Amino acid sequence: MFNFIALFGFVLAFIADTPPDGWKQLGPGMDIQYLNAKTPSNMGNSKITLVRIDPDQWELLFMGVNQSGEESGRTVKDWCESHKLTAAINAGMFAENYRTHVGYLRFRDHVNSASINSYQSVLAFDPKKGKDILPFRIFDLDASGITITTILEDYSSAIQNLRLIKKPGINVWKQQDRKWSEAAIGEDDKGRILFIFSRSPFSMHDLNKELLEAGIGIVAAQHLEGGPEAQLYLKIDDFVIDLCGSFETSYNEDNSNSLAFPIPNIIGIRPR
Repeated sequence: MFNFIALFGFVLAFIADTPPDGWKQLGPGMDIQYLNAKTPSNMGNSKITLVRIDPDQWELLFMGVNQSGEESGRTVKDWCESHKLTAAINAGMFAENYRTHVGYLRFRDHVNSASINSYQSVLAFDPKKGKDILPFRIFDLDASGITITTILEDYSSAIQNLRLIKKPGINVWKQQDRKWSEAAIGEDDKGRILFIFSRSPFSMHDLNKELLEAGIGIVAAQHLEGGPEAQLYLKIDDFVIDLCGSFETSYNEDNSNSLAFPIPNIIGIRPR
């Protein structure tokens, strides 16, 4: 009973201290917001968790078993705790060998996957020395003059994933019956990173619509993972969120999963 009362008091304090635009500061250059979907999911609380991160104050990193030499994956929470990360999310879908990223993935001198597939979204960070450019960007590969080669001329790290939102804020998913819990990453109109998580399942058309109509300034987003393997973990001071997905059409069609799956690759952050 004591724990419930303490949690209830924390939630009330959080709500009372939340500014009108919905964002609450967790630390320098980091904010959180919980969106209530305008069109609710048929399962769960229909809340979409957003963590907004200033890349000038937080270092973005990739970590994976191929890079670290570990034999197996970890939960996102375990990746954070073992590598002293403040927050982390899935890096993207992975191959059947449970190690290799699906799509191109380079993190500085480490190439996890040299295979370029048909996915149209590339997350880029780590500007090369002497480049006066934004520290974080999401590129559309069907934009004029944009290729992975041109991206790597400016950035040392690039991760290719399935596109959700095309710049400058275009929903590229047609409506479909399939839906799932979702972990995604986005860019807003000020170049900030958005970690996006929804345990409640949505079609990607509907999730994109919710994000684009929420007034958060999102201009681009890419899919990282869906269903039970989708995860988001964050711990800053005494504030902790530890989220995992459950529902995925034709795979796990319920809201019963409560265990985070070990995964081979993550995107994380730590203070600069």
